[in-house]
Amino acid sequence: MIYTVTFNPAVDYVLRLDNLAGGGVNRTSSEDICWGGKGINVSTVLKMLDTQSTALGFTAGFTGLALEDAVRNTGIDCDFIRLEKGFTRICVKLFETATSKETEINPNGPEIDGNAIDKLLDKIGRLSSGDYLVLAGSVPKSVPADIYEIICKKLKNSGVLVAADASGELLTKLLKYKPFLVKPNHHEVGEIFGCEIFNADQAEACALRLRVMGAENVIVSMAEMGAVLAAADSNVYRIGSPKGTAVNSVGAGDSMLAGFLAGYINTGSYETALRWGTAAGSATAFSKGLADRASFDRLLKEISQ
Repeated sequence: MIYTVTFNPAVDYVLRLDNLAGGGVNRTSSEDICWGGKGINVSTVLKMLDTQSTALGFTAGFTGLALEDAVRNTGIDCDFIRLEKGFTRICVKLFETATSKETEINPNGPEIDGNAIDKLLDKIGRLSSGDYLVLAGSVPKSVPADIYEIICKKLKNSGVLVAADASGELLTKLLKYKPFLVKPNHHEVGEIFGCEIFNADQAEACALRLRVMGAENVIVSMAEMGAVLAAADSNVYRIGSPKGTAVNSVGAGDSMLAGFLAGYINTGSYETALRWGTAAGSATAFSKGLADRASFDRLLKEISQ
């Protein structure tokens, strides 16, 4: 079983308009409501790839109830912890058609107290050897900054396979616990090692360093330059990016992580898993929402030729 954790899920209110006039009245050309948070995005793309998961995390208020209903209605199992105060945040995302600019307004979200954290740790402690746990996204201010490390320490020697989409110290502090997968992008890897990454050779060198530091598998994603995987089988796999116009940066990394996990679980091949991850991530980047099956299948065929 795959479990995903979303500490601070959100109702994403996506607004599209020609131009954003600051200080004035703006009229939208279209609106959408999406149910998100990085872990939930991973679960959604896994479901699209016929791979079941259970979404863990915290919800609060009427928006939290709506989010739980929406996630369940997509066929994803949920085991969220309800918070007594506050409400699940509503994130506003503005897309300007004329300038292709994206503006995001992200609230802090509800406060998560120690009792709620203990409940989550208890749920995670019941996972079994061979299960996967996905840790993705930033940590709210009310949660201990080292919560990822706390979770990995709790799971040490349990046989649970941790996949983490994190950056900076949040990532590097996990490496001693030998996570199954880490997936930083080339900017995040550059920040870790104090360098800039301009090509696959540089990305490979950094990915191998992260493997030496403890990660079993390391994907360094490089947007239109493709991706590099330093795998647990001691091989390095490279892949280019399929052709398409990037229109959406929200959820592309989550989709790549989900695609890789689904590909590996279904085929046992790291190389195939990288193809699945690249196809899923690109399918999201080339669409207004998360990847759909038709787009994934088309892009997977393209990059497999």
